[in-house]
Amino acid sequence: MIARHRPLAYWVDVIVVLSAAIAASIAVAPATPEAASLEVLRAIDLRLATIAHRLVTANAPLCWDTVPAIGLVIHAESQYDAASQATAREAFGFTTPIAVEAVVPGSPAATAGLRANDGLAAIGAHTLVAGARQPSSADRDAALDVLERQATPVRVTMVRDGARRDVLIPAALGCRGRFEVVLGTKMTALSDGKVVQIGVRFFERYRDEETAVIVAHELAHVILRHRVRLEAAGVAGGVLKELGRNAQLSQKVELEADALGVALLHNAGYDPASAARFWREHGGDIDGGLFRSRTHPATKRRIAAIEAAAAAIPAGERPYVPPVLAQRDVPLR
Repeated sequence: MIARHRPLAYWVDVIVVLSAAIAASIAVAPATPEAASLEVLRAIDLRLATIAHRLVTANAPLCWDTVPAIGLVIHAESQYDAASQATAREAFGFTTPIAVEAVVPGSPAATAGLRANDGLAAIGAHTLVAGARQPSSADRDAALDVLERQATPVRVTMVRDGARRDVLIPAALGCRGRFEVVLGTKMTALSDGKVVQIGVRFFERYRDEETAVIVAHELAHVILRHRVRLEAAGVAGGVLKELGRNAQLSQKVELEADALGVALLHNAGYDPASAARFWREHGGDIDGGLFRSRTHPATKRRIAAIEAAAAAIPAGERPYVPPVLAQRDVPLR
């Protein structure tokens, strides 16, 4: 899900910086350039959702907190400001205030027959309604809250061509986590302990197998409870985060996430060697070189730790439970 908090004119400009390959993936060109920009963003949302679905379902045995993983990308009409809503309806339909933006291929939702632009009238016994002021992700987030509380199979009431139909989705379990694409020129990759945000630039520059390295790393932060553990350790933010003990503990959790991220990639069927390869080939794009934040280890140190973690994975063992997973309840010192 793309974090949409800017006017439509910004999204139109995004087309200029996106690769031709992304734009070429759209099978049917919408009627206007503005609608075309939303289709490009939908394609990026789906790329992230596909990577995330593969990672969270394959690694569910490693997670204390799991939720139904059905492969739906949900968005809300209220995410779009008033000036953009006509174009959003042109691109996405929005027969109901909450709708399906995209469906991960091969997912339980796809198998159950859901499609992009289907309306969502209810999840389980909960009727989905709009109440947020525009633009806001509150309606979408409320729908995701409902979805995460469901047991399997998940029942959704969909609306297509004016007809309502209940659909049962035999969901797999996945690690709890939400994933968003962030617009802008920065190589953003972060997690607040609940939501993983990946900058649109990753999808412009890298193949999905490469971007999966970054998504796995950020998911590892969630699984290892790094936000909670850093706060409990009293690690300061702001300008102080790069000094002394704050920087040391921040680097420690980055190395933990690197080690677990390699295991998450392996369990999801990605090549675990891809992590070290990504940092060797593209680390300079991300870590800032001489201007690297001191909250993150130097790239060479990361690569060495990642290679050691990959070498420790027993051949063919899935799911592999790495030793670093035992650290998720250990106070940081």
